[in-house]
Amino acid sequence: MSTIAIVGAGPQLGQAIGRRFAAEGFDVALIARNRTTLQAVADELAHTGVRVEVFPADVTDRPALHAALAAAEERLGPIDVLEYSPAPGPADLRKAPLVEATKVTVDSVLAQLDLYLLGGVAAVEHVLPGMLERGSGTILVSSGAGSGPIIAPHVANVQIVTGGMRNWILNLHAALSDSGVYAAHVAIAAFIGQGGPDSQPETMADAYWRLHAERTEAELVIHDLPDDYLEKGLADKFVES
Repeated sequence: MSTIAIVGAGPQLGQAIGRRFAAEGFDVALIARNRTTLQAVADELAHTGVRVEVFPADVTDRPALHAALAAAEERLGPIDVLEYSPAPGPADLRKAPLVEATKVTVDSVLAQLDLYLLGGVAAVEHVLPGMLERGSGTILVSSGAGSGPIIAPHVANVQIVTGGMRNWILNLHAALSDSGVYAAHVAIAAFIGQGGPDSQPETMADAYWRLHAERTEAELVIHDLPDDYLEKGLADKFVES
């Protein structure tokens, strides 16, 4: 039995990815900071016939993230697929606000490092040695498409960090050539669950499965933004009502 660890698992994309990989026989380890949210996702996947376990951890707490991944391996076996896609909530955005390109400061960039880049490095650092030893494995790291493929000046401090993460994963893809381990970056230019067909979690999860199954592309760009995406700003889930 294979295992996927979904870091940043939530009720939209994370849940859909879990359901898609479960349909292929994967056990599912769900990792995020909110146990209640994780359990709700796990309950939605309970009918899939595979093992689904929750491992609460905040990705900005790197020892806790390592411990959660280690616990997942102990309960479910080696992690064959790592999917990393945490996203901020309104409280995170109050603590570390988004900053547009002309107002970027050193502090505004440093505030974004833990969630996006350092959490991703920690997760990959944990699973990659075992994958290399086994000669197999998949690493899928997600960010907004402003990390490279599109321009999003209203979130420039985040894109400085995710641009670095994207560059690292593209280089990792090249470095892992012929190792049996595959890494790819997913650039999401969509309001998940709000836009057209390509923005729907189930459609996106199918694309993640194809990346894993075909193991050819270094990057997938999911582009389904409205023409007025700069005026629209953030997706609804990031804005407190």
